[in-house]
Amino acid sequence: MGNFADRLVGAVRQRGTPVLVGLDPRFDALPESIRRTAENGGRAAQAHAFRVFCCGVVDAVHTLVGCVKPQAAFFEELGPPGMEALAEVIVHAREKGLQVVLDGKRNDIGSTASAYANGFLGADASPWRADAITVSPYLGGDSLEPFVDVARQRGAGVFVLVKTSNPGGGMFQDLVADGRPLYRHVGAYVEQLASQTSGDCGYGAVGAVVGATYPEQLAELRAEMPHTWFLVPGYGSQGATARDVAPAFDVNGTGAIVNNSRGIIFAYARHPYAERFGQAGWQEAIEAAARDMIEELRAETPAGRLTGRGAG
Repeated sequence: MGNFADRLVGAVRQRGTPVLVGLDPRFDALPESIRRTAENGGRAAQAHAFRVFCCGVVDAVHTLVGCVKPQAAFFEELGPPGMEALAEVIVHAREKGLQVVLDGKRNDIGSTASAYANGFLGADASPWRADAITVSPYLGGDSLEPFVDVARQRGAGVFVLVKTSNPGGGMFQDLVADGRPLYRHVGAYVEQLASQTSGDCGYGAVGAVVGATYPEQLAELRAEMPHTWFLVPGYGSQGATARDVAPAFDVNGTGAIVNNSRGIIFAYARHPYAERFGQAGWQEAIEAAARDMIEELRAETPAGRLTGRGAG
């Protein structure tokens, strides 16, 4: 499979955009045509609805973007049927040529971390077939090493939580130790791992989750982490704008993928897409929202220097 960072650069350049579409299915927000068929059918019916919806999202955006991010929690909430649906969504995304970042925020120590890594990472070698997974750094370096080892062996990637987009993230992440906030200590360690796993593109297979809701810290970490791919949440529904995410990129428009979940996948329920497309045109609304985000990032960030099909 080669180096994950090289594949990610290739996917971003081919599509001409760093947009990452988050697959966060919420049953109450699904299009009525999908929700109605599952309302009285229990968890199995809801899981089927999630599969239909998420595969429909993939069908709507796969020619526009290079990667998607399924959120495992929404599927896990439904038990075994939900996990089967998640597996089917990942397979479908891969069949459409997308890189799949599984948002699971896993981690543990020793053999348990190895089990997580072996189970999730690797398109050809794992049951879940994810290209990358999000992980927590709280347990320290020995909990991250198993993920890095498996990622190296299988051409996969790992995104470590460094500076998250949620309001409460600073409770621990901003605590000062040895003269620096904790998130900068984590960032320095992630940069070390990234430099050790770098591909031909100069970026490593170990990346960082850095929220766009804190643009000053985003710029600070970009300067300190030149080998690290950033996965940037917070755009759209959480309040961050295209200008806020601009510091995440290098001068060539690479180095970051920018997540948008609700703002794209539920576009058919909000202005102006609801008026243009309605519930019946939910896939067209999703496509239009993705195109609009692509153009916003092109206009306001170094992503405008990318070439590819993108929104064209």
